[in-house]
Amino acid sequence: MFPRTFALLCLATFAPLFAGAADDFRPQVEQELPSLLAVYKDLHAHPELSRHEERTSAFLAAQLREAGYTVSDHIGKYPDGTAAFGIAAILKNGPGPTVLVRTEMDALPVEERTGLPFASQNAGVMHACGHDLHMTSFLGTARLLAKLKDRWHGTLMMIGQPAEEGVAGARAMLADDFYSRLGKPDYAIALHDEPSIEAGKVGVVAGPLMASSTSVDVTIRGIGGHGARPELTKDPVVIAAQFILALQTIVSRQISPLDPAVVTVGSIHGGSKHNIIPDQVVLQLTTRSYSDEVRRTILAAIEREARGVALAAGVPDDRAPIVKVSEDGAPVTYNDPKLAARLRGAFVGSLGEGNVVEAKRLMVSEDFGLFGLEGRQIPTCMFFLGAADPGKLAESLRTGTPLPSLHSSLFYPQAEPALRTGVLAMTSAVIELMK
Repeated sequence: MFPRTFALLCLATFAPLFAGAADDFRPQVEQELPSLLAVYKDLHAHPELSRHEERTSAFLAAQLREAGYTVSDHIGKYPDGTAAFGIAAILKNGPGPTVLVRTEMDALPVEERTGLPFASQNAGVMHACGHDLHMTSFLGTARLLAKLKDRWHGTLMMIGQPAEEGVAGARAMLADDFYSRLGKPDYAIALHDEPSIEAGKVGVVAGPLMASSTSVDVTIRGIGGHGARPELTKDPVVIAAQFILALQTIVSRQISPLDPAVVTVGSIHGGSKHNIIPDQVVLQLTTRSYSDEVRRTILAAIEREARGVALAAGVPDDRAPIVKVSEDGAPVTYNDPKLAARLRGAFVGSLGEGNVVEAKRLMVSEDFGLFGLEGRQIPTCMFFLGAADPGKLAESLRTGTPLPSLHSSLFYPQAEPALRTGVLAMTSAVIELMK
């Protein structure tokens, strides 16, 4: 009995040490960090707009090939027939699950005003949403996992997606038979930087993380005429004003207070001169929700309100409003609860309990959810990567003065701690799913 008892005692005593050694890849991350910071600065200095990510995609593809991946490029087909700059890097490591890790590659039409020594060299274009940080964390993860093949088994699918800002890239890649050609993953994961979370921390939440988005174009038609003879017209400007006010009752009175929703009029155009009542006014709307049911309710209400105000104004049927709903919206970014729980556990193991926080849901939108396919066939999870300077964030909370947000010309993340955290978190997530 003694040898067996002694063996069990040794196993119980030293197993945690062995497990910690197996899971600790911080030294490898620190070794890669100087190179990754150089990559980050290069990507930040050379941003490219949606559908124009030629240099960026070629750079990522070359880096991934150098790390030992089999890379396919120019993946994606837009509705107008033009090719996209999507890339997919595959690393096979025996039998096991297939895990998709996605990054976005595009930048925004923003003139940078950060004053950074490595600021954008492309006038009017800036990585103001942190996709440069995402890509660099992505490359660090790819490099690390290629060196840690003894700790995971299966097929790793690293995806560089174009045109996220236009909510077109994921759809374009899937339309190009992406999964049919390269394989359908068992899981799809991604990260997104978040300036309300300290650099060094990550945020994760189960269920909805970001809202669906739907664009709606509404043309309010009337009967134009002289501004001094309004009684001879059906004024679409007044009708449009009434319509905008009526829209405010959709969320406040037609949606349950327990269901978050947004209806915003982002653009209104009508008329050409002070004393001319125009024939029509054109409005552009965006809607946000966390469920398809709420989305359908909002869209039905928009059409009903438009027709209602036009009818009340006496607009004839042949001049009824035209409501056009875009088919290119983004679905809810939904974190599969079981997958989110597994990733949370991996993050606690790699970063420590105090560096894993509950993410706050946002009404912004993403097209990452499309990779889960209709009906959420593939479990997906996106987590937030802290990007804020802890001292500045604390001061912001104390004074109530907000820090520059995503899409701001002044936004930049705390790159070094954020990169370290991003690589640690994403690498641990992949190993958790493929160990």
